Amino acid sequence: MPDNQLGVYTIRSHGAHLARIHVRDWLILLLLVVIEVILNVIEPFHRFVGEGMLTDLKYPLKDNTVPLWAVPVIAVVLPFTVILVYYFVRKDVYDFHHAILGLLFSVFITGVITDAVKDAVGRPRPDFFWRCFPDGKGVFENVTRNVMCTGQKSVIKEGHKSFPSGHTSWSFAGLGFLSWYLSGKMRAFDHRGHVANLCIVVLPLLFAALVGVSRVDDYWHHWQDVFAGGLLGLTVASFCYLQFFPPPYDVDGWGPRAYFQMLAESGNVNQSSSNSTNFLMLHPTQPGNLYSQSREGATISEVNSRDTNIMLNEIESGRRH
Repeated sequence: MPDNQLGVYTIRSHGAHLARIHVRDWLILLLLVVIEVILNVIEPFHRFVGEGMLTDLKYPLKDNTVPLWAVPVIAVVLPFTVILVYYFVRKDVYDFHHAILGLLFSVFITGVITDAVKDAVGRPRPDFFWRCFPDGKGVFENVTRNVMCTGQKSVIKEGHKSFPSGHTSWSFAGLGFLSWYLSGKMRAFDHRGHVANLCIVVLPLLFAALVGVSRVDDYWHHWQDVFAGGLLGLTVASFCYLQFFPPPYDVDGWGPRAYFQMLAESGNVNQSSSNSTNFLMLHPTQPGNLYSQSREGATISEVNSRDTNIMLNEIESGRRH
């Protein structure tokens, strides 16, 4: 028996239909990926850094506690795994498709905004001095006293990308979306007082916050960079989630809007078909019946007309007498 006859909506039964409906969304997502790549290739704005400004930019140059390759794992792979597990339990391709689409939009919209601002602002990192002068000997212009970096070009380029924190914004975009997703599935805001559900919902946000703290500990970012990155990621995640899902406190907060819309449309079609069938059973439209009904209607109309004429004649005779 096909999956949709069992009340189950799988990738095989409804996946192609959903992909066709949202083909423009997937194309826009692909465009965001291309823009993200371009923003990482171009050179950021090199802000003026005078000799007297280096006092707060001499923190040691350290390796990342959370390496760059781990960011997409945290922001995309981890939420994707949770969504995939729920799909195998629920067998709802509407939930799976919209959750994945919302997650990817959340991450890549955040990434594009983050890197666009990074390139435009060009704020130096806390360890900028050692990126600019690996040997510790500062070289400055004679008049403006602006830095004349002697370090590796790629390292200096990264030194102008402090604001906002990309690690933090990506983490809050992906894990923030996961937190919204879990709160809806667990019905964390059903007013029944299950605090344990809230603890599970907060865990992804705590993990994202720890990623942000590590950026300050590693002297790759100022605290303002991390705060702005976290706020940006969580805001975009909230908008993207609510685009596809009702708020978690809603009665239907556990499922995507498209799922309930599909059920409503299916119910209207079935109800319309049932009503038509019942009407035909009660009022068969055979040619003989139609002729009989028309004749009956004409007879009734003639009787009513005669009665009306008799009443008018009586009224007129009464006026004459």
